[in-house]
Amino acid sequence: MSDTSKTEARRQAKHRAAGKDRKKQLEKNGTTPKFPIHPPK
Repeated sequence: MSDTSKTEARRQAKHRAAGKDRKKQLEKNGTTPKFPIHPPK
């Protein structure tokens, strides 16, 4: 196995895993409730 293919495989794995923890947290807790920015007067 060449160093290049190892590096690329590693990078692809990183890309696949990116945001996994955050997505899991969102799945569990939901997102922050939306606050009215411009409430109707």
